Amino acid sequence: MNRGTGAEEDETGPLPPAPANEERRGMVPAPRPILGALAGDPRLPIWLIRAILAAAVGIAVLVWQGWRFGLSAAALVAILDTIYRSRTTSVIPASVRVTSAQRRTRRRLFLLRPAGYVALHRRAIPGSDSVIDHLVIGPGGVFALDSERWDRRLPVRSVSAGMLYHGPFSQRDRLEHATWEAAQAAGLLSKALGEPINVRPAMAIYGPTIPWIVASLNGVDVFAGRRVVKYFRRQSRTSRAARLDAGQVEDIEVAAAIALPPVR
Repeated sequence: MNRGTGAEEDETGPLPPAPANEERRGMVPAPRPILGALAGDPRLPIWLIRAILAAAVGIAVLVWQGWRFGLSAAALVAILDTIYRSRTTSVIPASVRVTSAQRRTRRRLFLLRPAGYVALHRRAIPGSDSVIDHLVIGPGGVFALDSERWDRRLPVRSVSAGMLYHGPFSQRDRLEHATWEAAQAAGLLSKALGEPINVRPAMAIYGPTIPWIVASLNGVDVFAGRRVVKYFRRQSRTSRAARLDAGQVEDIEVAAAIALPPVR
């Protein structure tokens, strides 16, 4: 962030004064960063489309009814387009948005704190564009949990070889990516702590009916979002060999907070 000071500086010291010929010509370098910022604004395409629509409608009405009606029509199109897009679009990139499924899982994971679980939400995997929705650490182990909201009108089913389908669409890539995220988290945590840390991939699905309690599909535990709390409580009871005590949970949480930075 640029801060206003008595003289402009960069990382190596004060910037040299502008050349005299630029001052004589009245050249002002300030508009360049402004134009650059406008060019990088994700709303720019929306503004351009709105201006083109308004101009096209305004010209058509102008030819038909005169300039007063044409100007009014252009203004009306711009207003309607602004209202419509404010309700249907967002300038926040999809990768940064917190989805309704993630919010619901957050609330459920919060209920697990008395049971010894902690959760770090939306953690970036360094060197990639991938984000782990929830890194859950507790007595039952460490989990990379994805929260998914799918079309409830399409059935969810599994077939041989542990494959997952949503309607006619195979979710093999989604399962493989969940496994990859967990493996990346395990590698980073193991390096940070100097000992092997296992991270299990899991997926909570909201929307369609899930015709099982918990299914291990291609190495990923898949279950309905409403079962989040029951799933982790069950892990506390069944994962005796990999059970973590309070000290281990705290150590892993601290390491994860550094190794997997939050997405802002």
